[in-house]
Amino acid sequence: MSRKHDERKAGLLRQIQQQRLDLSAEKKLWLESTARYDHGWQKLVGLRRYMAVGSGLMAIWSIRHPRFITRWARRGFSAWSTWRMVRNYLPHR
Repeated sequence: MSRKHDERKAGLLRQIQQQRLDLSAEKKLWLESTARYDHGWQKLVGLRRYMAVGSGLMAIWSIRHPRFITRWARRGFSAWSTWRMVRNYLPHR
């Protein structure tokens, strides 16, 4: 009984080792395929400081010129609505 148990344990350990090797290889492929997105995300996170300053300036600007911001908000909403309508009418892949 102990011999069967040892053989089964050895087999399971070999299987675990193979799975670890497979995971390591897949991890490398995954990191290579997502590297472009990772670099883009890092750039976006690096711009966080500038976006905070820019949003503060936009807040001040919107207090001084409320019609300007309202007009651009309406234009943005119109563009977004148009995009949604076009996307809904395009055939899905």
